[in-house]
Amino acid sequence: MEWSDADGRFVGSAPPIIGPCCHGQSKAEVMAQLSVIVEEWIETMLADGHPLPNGTAGKKYSGQFVARVAPELHKKASLKALARGESLNQFAAAALAGV
Repeated sequence: MEWSDADGRFVGSAPPIIGPCCHGQSKAEVMAQLSVIVEEWIETMLADGHPLPNGTAGKKYSGQFVARVAPELHKKASLKALARGESLNQFAAAALAGV
């Protein structure tokens, strides 16, 4: 659950089951809605014979991943990073963080 400046309210999601799916003025309101939605999705997935996705609670992340992009985008990002006095890694991390 996250606050959305664009929506002016909290937004609930439950990856990897469902993305942003409900809104509310309080965390309690969103949690109540989200609980019902997730339960319905799980019931539907099981009824349709789909396996439930692996959970993410307690999952460890290394902080490293490979991203493949078009050469033109790679060049553009590298030049922007250079202009800002950053490494491409610093530039990409800031972009991913929403800076």
